[in-house]
Amino acid sequence: MTSPNLDDENEEKPLDPAVERVRRKLVRFIVINLGLLFVALMAVVGALVYKTRAPSSAPAVERSEIPAPDGQNIVEGEISLPAGSRIVSQSLSGKRITLDVELQDGSRTIFLYDFSERRVIGQVRVTR
Repeated sequence: MTSPNLDDENEEKPLDPAVERVRRKLVRFIVINLGLLFVALMAVVGALVYKTRAPSSAPAVERSEIPAPDGQNIVEGEISLPAGSRIVSQSLSGKRITLDVELQDGSRTIFLYDFSERRVIGQVRVTR
C-alpha cells in the first residue's frame, strides 16, 4: 500500500490564476508564430516550385527559322555621322531609332532617325 502522503505529492496542484493566464498567452503566442512561420515557409516553397517548373510548351524560335523579308519590305536609310564619331549606344522604339554618338572632340550627340520618313528627325547635343 502506498502512504497517503505520497499520493498527495504526485497530484498536481492547480496553478495560480495569474500564472495560468500567462501560460495561456504564451501558448497562444507560440501557436500564432508557428502558424505564420509555416505560411511563410509554404510561400517560399511555392515560389521555388513556380520558378523551377518545366518551361512552357511553346517552342523556342531560333535565328535560322526566321524568314528573310522579301525585297519590298526591307527598310533602308542612311544616317550621316560626322567623321571620327563613335556610336556609344542605340535604342529602337517602333519605327524610330535613337543613336547616342560620341563625336571626335569628346562631346556627345543623340540622333533620332525615323524609318518611315527615312531621315534624321532630331539631333540633341548633350553638354556638361
